[in-house]
Amino acid sequence: FTHLRHGNNYMRLNDQEVDPQGHATDIFSDWAIRYLQEQKESQAPFFLYLAYNAPHFPIQPPLDWLEKVKKRETGISEKRAKNVAFVEHLDDGIGRVLKALDALNLTENTLIIFSSDNGGHLPSGASNGNLRGGKQDFYEGGIKVPTCFVWKNKIEPGSTTDNLGLTMDIYPTLLEIAGVSPPNLIDGLSLYPTILGKKQISDQRVVYFMRREGGLYGGLCYYATRDGKYKLVQNTPFEPLQLFDLETDPKEQSPLESSSKQFQDLKFKQSQHIRQSGKIPWQK
Repeated sequence: FTHLRHGNNYMRLNDQEVDPQGHATDIFSDWAIRYLQEQKESQAPFFLYLAYNAPHFPIQPPLDWLEKVKKRETGISEKRAKNVAFVEHLDDGIGRVLKALDALNLTENTLIIFSSDNGGHLPSGASNGNLRGGKQDFYEGGIKVPTCFVWKNKIEPGSTTDNLGLTMDIYPTLLEIAGVSPPNLIDGLSLYPTILGKKQISDQRVVYFMRREGGLYGGLCYYATRDGKYKLVQNTPFEPLQLFDLETDPKEQSPLESSSKQFQDLKFKQSQHIRQSGKIPWQK
């Protein structure tokens, strides 16, 4: 509502501080639509990165959206109602942007990607379905997020894939679509075959997750490492590593023995990744 965080206003138009009136979700949607309208007369390709801050806390949905949820969902808690209303208001903003694309006849030549950076925040009343954990965890509820690729007449509507995809795969995917090679080595691969419905194996790679938490853990890190169906995970720097088989145990309820070969292999790979990542220039 106020665009403040910790008392600071981070809202900017280029490098100028601004304080627009209204809800941030509505403001970002309006700005995105205005940008698309400006592209209508241009023949040049455009790229729009629309980063809503909803549904990040503080959970502040517009009051009329909150009342609508309470009226529809009898018995819902106040916390959960606010989160649902927050997400539904966000969905409506995305819908307004997509309608603007249609109205401007830009839909057919525009690839739309929707994703999130982490799972829902459970203390704020979010739900991650049947997955264990939530935001700040390395259980699947904290790191497995819905991602949609929409491209009229190119991607089959309603098609799905179980292929492993990462946020850093989006960049090489866009480069391949544009016919451009990556200018340097990147941790990601193009998912272009997958989104076109072609056969692609994307999980023959080890992927790593790391979080450095200042407030709770004094700058210490905790990790998760996944190789195929096996996942090594901890959710604080102080808890032991646990190994799960996501194929037979998708809810991560039954850790495998720490003496197993898979545990030792993933632990070693994770240690080598930590060593390698420590070689980057800013870490002396």
